[in-house]
Amino acid sequence: MKHYKTVPILGILLLSIAPFMCAQHTEKVQPLSLEEIWKVAEMNNRQLKLSDLNLQQSKIEILEAKDRLLPELSVGGDAKLNSRFLIYDNGLFSSPKDVPVKGYGYGIGYNLNFNLYNGGKDKRNIAMKKEEETRKQYEVDLQKHSVKYNVAVAYFDLYKFLYFYDFLNAEIEAEKKQLRLIESLHKNGIVLKSDVLRTSVKLSQLELDLSDVTKKIEIAKQKLNILMGRENDTELAIQQEDAIELNAITDGDYNDYLDIAFNRSPEYKIAASDIKWSELNAKQVKATLLPKVSLYANYNYNYPQISFYPYSNDLWGFGQTGIKVQYSIDNLYKSKHTIARAQVVSNQAKEKAEMKKDEISLQVKEAYLQQKQALESVATAEQNIIKTTETVRVIRSSYLNQESLLTDLLEAENALLEAKFNLTTAQTNVKVTHIRLLAIIGIL
Repeated sequence: MKHYKTVPILGILLLSIAPFMCAQHTEKVQPLSLEEIWKVAEMNNRQLKLSDLNLQQSKIEILEAKDRLLPELSVGGDAKLNSRFLIYDNGLFSSPKDVPVKGYGYGIGYNLNFNLYNGGKDKRNIAMKKEEETRKQYEVDLQKHSVKYNVAVAYFDLYKFLYFYDFLNAEIEAEKKQLRLIESLHKNGIVLKSDVLRTSVKLSQLELDLSDVTKKIEIAKQKLNILMGRENDTELAIQQEDAIELNAITDGDYNDYLDIAFNRSPEYKIAASDIKWSELNAKQVKATLLPKVSLYANYNYNYPQISFYPYSNDLWGFGQTGIKVQYSIDNLYKSKHTIARAQVVSNQAKEKAEMKKDEISLQVKEAYLQQKQALESVATAEQNIIKTTETVRVIRSSYLNQESLLTDLLEAENALLEAKFNLTTAQTNVKVTHIRLLAIIGIL
């Protein structure tokens, strides 16, 4: 199956929560959806900015490589003081003849060198730089998937903790009412003092748990702000009922996801790019065994003329144009091990690509099964909510009729609260595991 379709991921089941919703966390702040946070992160995330700069650098390196195809052209000049021009006609120890030349001199000219052939190294260097740019683009894509997944994890952590906050808040209010009822029953001699103490202890524990969740909310907000490239203490609120549209495969199985991963995964593309680059590098090293052919030209004006006989104190000009061939004989024995090393690097890249293929297969399998497990956990958690809710109702009624102990009621209430936590966690895990799967296969 090669087609894609946008389908909504399992919606978050609305639970019975208190009408107040962490007012201190959301007041006067425009709530952001996950899609909106993703867009902000893509523009401002510091890691993505660094990846973009690396990509820009690779583009410039391509232009630098193309610049090397242009001819080398230089101009220069000099000014000098000349010593006496002595010619020893009859040997070094004979009396020299003093040739009259000017006591100063100067020169100006140009030099041109244009590469005609060097084993294709310059053009191949451009191809290598282009492949490096392609790899950097895959790295940018991989980084984007990673950032979006990390944002999703932090987002749903915050989402989950906000619900936990509401559950605890509502539980605290209900427990306060229950404590007042038990205190009244105690005054009337219906229940023991120990029941009042146990209820007070539970209330204190709930307030401690609420404080812990509040801290976790602040940490999750800070993570999101950092991922969005904002200041740590920037006010942040998220949408509590967020319906997220994600690219998914309708009725896709493991093989469908795996097929997409081998065509779209940036990690796998990076491995394939490394193979191409290593093969080009091996050819580049072998090119050192080939000759270098270049066109050259130079022309200079000098004063005085003391390079050729007869000498003259007049200005003179001289130039040359030709083709130069160079062959480094030493490369025949110096490059042997360099070529062998380049071939080993190429073979390593191929093996790493196969290893990456196996790694991606395992990652897809793991994420796929985690997604299925998350869906099963939601169904189980929903059933537990129904059962524990009924259990609390029955035990509370029997406790008020003095037919059960307070400890039974408190345990049932804790089980119901835990069931609510588990359901919210399972619901967020459904989306997080699916987002992870999409990130791995490269279509997030």
